[in-house]
Amino acid sequence: MKIILAKPRGFCAGVERAIKCVEQSLERYGAPVYVLNDIVHNAHVVNDLKAKGAIFVKSLEDVPPGAHLLFSAHGVGPERFEYASKYQMEVIDATCPLVEKVHNEARRFASRDYTIILIGENGHDETVGTMGWAPEHIKLVLTQEDVDNLEIENPDRVSYITQTTLSVDDCERVIQALKVRFPNIQGPPKSDICYATTNRQAAVNHLSPRADIVLVVGDRESANSNRLAEICHTKGKPAYLISSAAMIEESWLDGVETILLTAGASAPETLVQGVINYFRARGPLEVEEAEVMMEDVHFKLPSELAAV
Repeated sequence: MKIILAKPRGFCAGVERAIKCVEQSLERYGAPVYVLNDIVHNAHVVNDLKAKGAIFVKSLEDVPPGAHLLFSAHGVGPERFEYASKYQMEVIDATCPLVEKVHNEARRFASRDYTIILIGENGHDETVGTMGWAPEHIKLVLTQEDVDNLEIENPDRVSYITQTTLSVDDCERVIQALKVRFPNIQGPPKSDICYATTNRQAAVNHLSPRADIVLVVGDRESANSNRLAEICHTKGKPAYLISSAAMIEESWLDGVETILLTAGASAPETLVQGVINYFRARGPLEVEEAEVMMEDVHFKLPSELAAV
């Protein structure tokens, strides 16, 4: 058996920053610290932080007044900050800076009274947070059909922004549909889809023709992990999204000689190595790490944690 190990894979700078925010908050303030929603969409990471003393909640009503509270990498709307301030919570904002960029774009377009088309998944934590910054201005779409069904009061004052973890190709098709429907539409100066999502998709596109099947390490809740598997499916390549090696089914491996192994941006490298160890235990294994592009992106911690 041969494994082609995609690079880049796994943690992005925003995920690394968010996890460090929780770990350093625990170190600085002691347990418990509270986190609204999953800090990143990976159960292994969340359970590890729970064991260290983090408490994950779905509602701010479950956070005691005055407690230390972290907002996840996916970001939140302003009403969450207002609630936290009302109850004197000490907020550490772990929103990914690239998600915050989208929030800033939403505010900018709203201040100019544009209708904002947000390309994103309904109910996703990131999309919910972004919509909170301009709720009177934003309309949500995900498909070209959604674009066809849009009703816009002033088609000359329309803009678009996107969720950061979408399929690059699918998103581009929706953007082109918007440009056909609204020739004067305004967009962000640079794509909202983050570098990590773009790079991991490019690696899979480049490497998947060399493999019989693709294994993507990541959680079902992880949008960017799902996209990696979906890209392969659209090309007719068998692909499986697995949270760990325990999910691998032997029936997938019939006649398989070469596997492409990658991981979503919120999946830790330990889980990837667990998959490699699974195949080592089965018999002779060759592992080739194939670097498609280099990544060297790092984000500073929030000021609350950066200060000495």
